[in-house]
Amino acid sequence: MSFNKDLRQLLKPYYWVNILLSISYVVSKRTNIICGYLFPESDCELDSRETEILFFLIIVVMLRTRKAGSVTMVNYLSSSFVYTKIANLILWLYADVRYGLPYGAILILTSLLLPEPTYTGPEHIIYFRGPQILEEELKHHKNTTWLVCLFAAWHPACANFAPVFSELSASYSLDNLKFGKLDIGRYPEAAAKYRIQDGPTSRQLPTVLLLKDGEEKMRRPYPDSTGKLQKFLFSKDNMKAAFDLDGLYQESKEKLANSKSNKKTE
Repeated sequence: MSFNKDLRQLLKPYYWVNILLSISYVVSKRTNIICGYLFPESDCELDSRETEILFFLIIVVMLRTRKAGSVTMVNYLSSSFVYTKIANLILWLYADVRYGLPYGAILILTSLLLPEPTYTGPEHIIYFRGPQILEEELKHHKNTTWLVCLFAAWHPACANFAPVFSELSASYSLDNLKFGKLDIGRYPEAAAKYRIQDGPTSRQLPTVLLLKDGEEKMRRPYPDSTGKLQKFLFSKDNMKAAFDLDGLYQESKEKLANSKSNKKTE
C-alpha cells in the first residue's frame, strides 16, 4: 500500500522533472546518440574526475538522507534532489560552460515553477504557542491523552515526519485523545524544559511525547540506561507500534463512551 502511494506521488511533475534533472548528465554521456551530438570529440565514457564527483555525491546523499530520517522512497528522493542537481550542474560546467549555464537556468526555473508538493489532507492537530500553553492544557484536562510532537520547522526530519503525524491525527483523534505540535525552534524554552537538543546536528528532532494524566509516559526517540539515544524511524507503522495507537484509541474511546453514559444517568 505504501509502495503504491509512493508511486502515485512520483507521478507528480515535481518528482519526475527533478529525477530527469538528477540523471541528465550521466544519461547524456552514456547514450551514444545524445553523447555524439553534445560531445562529438568524447568517447562517451565518464573520466576519472566525473567518476570522483559521482562517487562523492553518493556518499553525501547517503549521509544526508540518513540524517534527514528518510523512511520512504519519496523521502529519499526529496532529500537527495538538491545534491544530485548541484552535482549535475558541476558536471555540465566541467564538460562545457555553454551547457552548464542553461542547465543552471533550468534549475532556477523549476525551483520557482515546481515547488515540492506538501501534505494537503485532513489533520486534527493543536499548535501550541509555547510550553506554558501546553502546561495549562495538561492541568485543566488531565483526563485527555496527548501525543505531542516537538519539532523545528527548518529541520529536514521534522518536515518528512509532518505528513505522517497529520495522517495519524486524522485517523486517531478523539475528544480525549489529542494530537499537538510545539515548535521548539520558535520556543527554545520548550527545548530546555523537555531536554531536547535543538541544534542542526540534533538527533532528537523530531521528538514525540505521550502525555497521560498530565505527565509524560514515554517518548521517541529515547535514551537508554547509559544515556545513549536510541534511533527511531518515524514511519506510520513504527509510530502505531511504538505508542500502541490502536490500543490507545480503543481505550480512549471506551473511556469516552463511559463518561457520556455516566452523564446521561445523572
